[in-house]
Amino acid sequence: MIVGRKVLWLGLGQLVSWGVSYYLVGGFGDTIAADLIWTRDVVYGGFSVALLVMGLASPIVGRLIDRHGGRRVMVAGSLLNAAGCTGIALCHGVALYYASWVVLGVAMRLTLYEAAFAALARIAGAGARRAMAQITLLGGLSSTVFWPLGHLIAAHVGWRGALLAYAGFALLTVPLHLTIPDERPDDAAPVASSVAPVQPLATERRDVVFASVLYAALAALAAFLNAGMSSQMISILTGLGVVASTSVWISTLRGVGQSAGRLSEVLFGRRVDPMLLTLATTAAMPLCFVAGLFGGRSAFAALGFALFYGVTNGVLTITRGTIPLVLFDPRTYGAFVGRLLVPSFLLSAAAPVLYAAVLRRFGEAGELGLSIVASCLSLVCAVLLWIRFRRRRPQR
Repeated sequence: MIVGRKVLWLGLGQLVSWGVSYYLVGGFGDTIAADLIWTRDVVYGGFSVALLVMGLASPIVGRLIDRHGGRRVMVAGSLLNAAGCTGIALCHGVALYYASWVVLGVAMRLTLYEAAFAALARIAGAGARRAMAQITLLGGLSSTVFWPLGHLIAAHVGWRGALLAYAGFALLTVPLHLTIPDERPDDAAPVASSVAPVQPLATERRDVVFASVLYAALAALAAFLNAGMSSQMISILTGLGVVASTSVWISTLRGVGQSAGRLSEVLFGRRVDPMLLTLATTAAMPLCFVAGLFGGRSAFAALGFALFYGVTNGVLTITRGTIPLVLFDPRTYGAFVGRLLVPSFLLSAAAPVLYAAVLRRFGEAGELGLSIVASCLSLVCAVLLWIRFRRRRPQR
């Protein structure tokens, strides 16, 4: 079992890695566009390129972690995060800007939850669920910490100086990632002998294919919404009539909600079937976007939108990592799940551009309508998974 300081260090690494990469464009996108006189499509297109690169790199990274462990892979990601932030800070043209996002795309696949989950699964096998949930507690606060922090630093030294500071923060994750153990469960005999092997629910080929398709679709829709909200939540609230500075602070409640949802999973979800938890969460998610439609007229609706979307997204982040532990063989987690996550990265790559296009044609209400549709589709996937495998869960 992975406990104590190792989980804390990996969680801190997630907080910083998400903040300096994935949430970068949500905090600085409009500022960069205004300063460089670029369209929002060009600026947010860089983020889409990074997500596309994540998808292309996903199977390779999964295999690397299965073979070599997470330590070296995630340290390399820390260095690339620093390089990508530095490149954007120094750019004056589109070529260097997009090249920097390509670097950040590789870095994100090497450092964010998907890599951390694969590293934990390699170490602890099916017993990694609790550690997966624990590291997301701090990671969920990334937007809460880095959106206001980025605005504060930029107010004093400009957005370029803020991104150079982000590069420094990325380098601070190197010693954190060096603490990751590299041994497999087989290398830890006392632990392995005390944990009964868990039989995957999907063993027949037909079940594996069915579970794989639904899991990939569910992960892709969750990633699509996460990418859309990460890049557009502040803009959506501002467009609905909330004061810009207030929109930033309301949006940070998303991070509070994410960590609150994950803390609930850590405290109470240990014996809850992750597929049942996913079903309940996806059922609640469309209501968050409905509340967002009234965000311009009611402060409570705006707060509820940010906070409770954070809660649902936070729980789905965990179940995206834990569902494969019960459905598939944990020994090939990195490579197998790495392939299944390719559609999620590709769909999330389209999210910023698609959300921007919907904004131009239908406004902020259209963006929220798109989110409602996507969240309802994720509910359908969760229902089908639950129906197919619910009777195969072992009795406790």
